[in-house]
Amino acid sequence: MRILLVNTSERIGGAAVAAVRLMEALTDNGIKAKLLVRDKQTEEISVVPLDRSRRLLWKFVWERIVIWRANHFKKHQLFAVDIANTGTDITTLPEFKQADVIHLHWVNQGMLSLKNIDKILASGKPVVWTMHDMWAATGICHHSRECNRYEQGCHHCPFLWSGGGKRDLSYRTFRKKQKLYQGRKIYFVACSQWLAERARKSALLIGQPVVSIPNPINIHLFKPGNKQEARRACQLPEAGKLILFGSVKTTDKRKGIDYLVEACRLLAEQHPELTEHLGVVVLGNQSRRLEQLLPLKTYPLDFVIDEHRLVDIYNAVDGYVTPSLEENLPNTIMEAMSCGVPCVGFRTGGIPEMIDHLHNGYVADYRSAQDFADGIHRLLTDPDNDTLAEQAYRKAASCYSESVVAKRYIELYNKITGTHV
Repeated sequence: MRILLVNTSERIGGAAVAAVRLMEALTDNGIKAKLLVRDKQTEEISVVPLDRSRRLLWKFVWERIVIWRANHFKKHQLFAVDIANTGTDITTLPEFKQADVIHLHWVNQGMLSLKNIDKILASGKPVVWTMHDMWAATGICHHSRECNRYEQGCHHCPFLWSGGGKRDLSYRTFRKKQKLYQGRKIYFVACSQWLAERARKSALLIGQPVVSIPNPINIHLFKPGNKQEARRACQLPEAGKLILFGSVKTTDKRKGIDYLVEACRLLAEQHPELTEHLGVVVLGNQSRRLEQLLPLKTYPLDFVIDEHRLVDIYNAVDGYVTPSLEENLPNTIMEAMSCGVPCVGFRTGGIPEMIDHLHNGYVADYRSAQDFADGIHRLLTDPDNDTLAEQAYRKAASCYSESVVAKRYIELYNKITGTHV
């Protein structure tokens, strides 16, 4: 069986990481899998890039211009939405023609247009679409937040300037998707149960199969290691406690940096005896800007693609914190847990499915900096911390290992292709 996975990027973003890991997991389980991307960052031969040209850049820019114009020329939420008005026809590529199943992942920002997706569906090849956010089930947004208009039909979009209108860009794109999906069977996969539940409520996905399969993690790579050796490898202090916060862009408001700053301030104020020997490792682009914001000793690290270095970073810390306000099934929590690192996160998206409160980490009340601070304190001072760490690893190994996830996808591929094993 040949599977063609499709994603905008090879390495940048959580969906890219998940798609690469799934490709590797499928390959390890006897499936011939390739990944087609717009942006290739490595020399991996099983990752196929689109031909690079100025036209690819122009497609991305043109989509932003249309959104900008619909927003009355405001930058408000410019990258929180996508309309898929431009993209590349992949149906003529040999990789597409050879594939038994087309497996879409995150295909926005000029990778595939709605017309391109229509041609894919018209080819007659079975299509699996893994949703890493809500975009496939909404008009234009990736995360609907408190808005539930997608359950009936998008309009008056809160992501458009002044709330859009009755027939705004979200309405028009929603109608295009409705026409695109009508009469076609797409096998939608949500990475979390939370996302699956929201997707099933969408007026776009009525009658479409929606299942929940998590992203995979290589537990043979991401595994517990010696803390002191890891700290030396990362040039971090060998004494004291360290917590880790990571994001592609650490200053992104959606990743909750304001809540992390406030939680650290509360920790320093309420538990000075702890914070005197506590440091925050910040991993990602613009990490050095947090040195001036956090009231604790900060150790900034640049964005890391090398997974072996990531393993060292996780093993060097005592806890991972993610104050993100919008999440599906974060790879970072999965990576940390697989390394035996307990996590603290808000009760949002798929995070409560990953972190079992007080069993392998701490789930804080949404947008409560005080409860987030309490979670960090509890995690670092719990006398049974070794058990938390062990349970975090066990959860990752039993639910997210590559072999477990690959098996579930292979069962789905076999079902939709009529293959019997």
